Amino acid sequence: MALNLIDLASETDFRETLRTVFVTRKDELQLFDAAFDIYWAPPDPRILAGAIPGRSRSLPMDPERAKAWLKELGLPQSELARQDERSVTASSSGYSAEELLRQKSFDQLTWQESEQVRRLLAQAPWRMAEKRTRRLTPARSGAIDLRRTSRQAVRSSGELVRLLHRQPRIRRRPLVLLCDVSGSMERYSRQLLIFAHAVARREEVETFVFSTRLTRITRQLRRRDVDRALEGVGHSVHDFSGGTRIGEALHEFNRKWARRVLGHGAVVILISDGWDRGDPSVLAHELARLRRQAHRLIWLNPLLGSEGYEPLTRGMAAALPHTDEFMAAHNLQALDELGRKLASLDRRVNRG
Repeated sequence: MALNLIDLASETDFRETLRTVFVTRKDELQLFDAAFDIYWAPPDPRILAGAIPGRSRSLPMDPERAKAWLKELGLPQSELARQDERSVTASSSGYSAEELLRQKSFDQLTWQESEQVRRLLAQAPWRMAEKRTRRLTPARSGAIDLRRTSRQAVRSSGELVRLLHRQPRIRRRPLVLLCDVSGSMERYSRQLLIFAHAVARREEVETFVFSTRLTRITRQLRRRDVDRALEGVGHSVHDFSGGTRIGEALHEFNRKWARRVLGHGAVVILISDGWDRGDPSVLAHELARLRRQAHRLIWLNPLLGSEGYEPLTRGMAAALPHTDEFMAAHNLQALDELGRKLASLDRRVNRG
């Protein structure tokens, strides 16, 4: 019935109509798109079984399921064994294979590589830079703690046996993640959320995602199992792969959350490609406001790792003057560099 109401010559209308009819849950969207592309792509013996014909991205499912789909749909499977052999060889070749994987862009990963990246992210030694707090703690050296020294003297009949010292307590800086999950970021969102989960297992992190609106997912990412954590995120976020309104999302964050989560010298990491449908002046104003409240504002852009990329979009042009660091986030190597940056942050930032 639905197909009778559209122009069947339009592939976009045809795809969207079938998606509306058959897809009932958000986690089925990728599988529907994969099935649609596999079914309507012409048979091509050069296509690997783990890849989607006509698409640059790998199939978002277990290779065994991919084999079953290709067999059911009558598509070529001649490359299945060779692809599996290549995967086994790459995974068993040690250090060099891992280094190659660290340099491979997230949007080009196969299913097996995505699983390896997930394990590497979970094992990464993330550690935030430390800061001195106003609270004091007992120490072997430092300023003399007159109160504790006097109390000890009272217990020893007024004899000043020894001087006790104190020094500022050291704690790691809190971290705030703001991650873009709009349509233009779809190729990177899953790996970046796995990265957020890995960091949240070790550090004091507040995590938010945004597309057309802002959603706090800190509680969901506290689950130990990453799959259950991402499932919880999927149930909580209702605008995955939507439009992008970075300025409006930052306005909501500054109005509702900034005072709660930006204390104690927090570092803010904003992850987005900068494609923004909103007013650039709103983005610039809210970003400047956010920067004044944070110890450091770091913008991660997955596109920065692409050859020849220049931040010329309206969103990036408005944002760059208000960021302290502009870094890539397209692969493990870029995230390793971010980890080193976070571990070595200066105590103060010159906003000059």
